[in-house]
Amino acid sequence: MYKLSPSDFAYLYEECKLCYYLKIKHGITQPKMPMPGVFSAINSLIQGNLVGKDLHVLSDKLPNGIVESQEGWVESKQVPGTDVFIKGKYDLLVKLDDGSYLLVDLKISTSGIDKIDKYGTQLNAYKFALENPAAGTPIKITRLGLLMFYPDEVKFENGNSTLTFPPNWLEVPVDDKGFLDFARKIDILLSGPTPEESETCQWCKYRHIGDTWTHKVQPKDEIPF
Repeated sequence: MYKLSPSDFAYLYEECKLCYYLKIKHGITQPKMPMPGVFSAINSLIQGNLVGKDLHVLSDKLPNGIVESQEGWVESKQVPGTDVFIKGKYDLLVKLDDGSYLLVDLKISTSGIDKIDKYGTQLNAYKFALENPAAGTPIKITRLGLLMFYPDEVKFENGNSTLTFPPNWLEVPVDDKGFLDFARKIDILLSGPTPEESETCQWCKYRHIGDTWTHKVQPKDEIPF
């Protein structure tokens, strides 16, 4: 059984199948690039201040629903037809008027329709985990969405600097079949031969250049990054 983290789907999996394979199957991870603390601080402040409130406190363009929890860990049962399961941490769980739930992923990023495809599999993976937990009571998820924040104005007054972050909402389609197909595709990747590295993967390039210098062979070309 291999653990899949939904947060890897939008970047690591898409950027380099070899690096993804090495992480999931052998526990070999890329060196971590630290995220600037300001993004984590903004994210935590927004999420923490939404718990217990209706999403309409942000904007009347957002769905009606009370935010019940933030940053919750989930772990799923085995995905049918595979040797993988889902484990990760979602952002916001919102209870809707009909008793079902809306799952929200919060991003400090510009908004665009392309983000729906980029993060859709991640949200549908969390949906599967919440509805098929390894332990505990299943939670019915009927809607998915991205809550995007990006600063657009700054004010200086009374000794304070104030940035405004208007919220943008992107509804993400529920796609259970699409997620299952994706999970099975990863299962095939993990059960097959070691994949080729991506020609555009910066970490693979770094590894080759480092190996060249370690063996004291002068590189023929400029370092490609």
